[in-house]
Amino acid sequence: MYNFLVTILLVLSGILVIAIFMQPQKNPSSNVFDNSGSEALFERSKARGFEAFMQRFTAILVFFWLAIALALAVLSSK
Repeated sequence: MYNFLVTILLVLSGILVIAIFMQPQKNPSSNVFDNSGSEALFERSKARGFEAFMQRFTAILVFFWLAIALALAVLSSK
């Protein structure tokens, strides 16, 4: 059981890294302190389409990753 969970955790870690890198960039400006990027720093726009899907998918992956990591910690303490 322990080895199976470790394998799932490693696979999930790889998928999580890929999912994080696939998320679209929120602010294309490299300098947020110039006049053109200052409004974008504080505005909250709702994610739509692919961006919303990636946010939810990443959140679900993180939840499962944390649950498996917690289960592994409990199993290893016994």
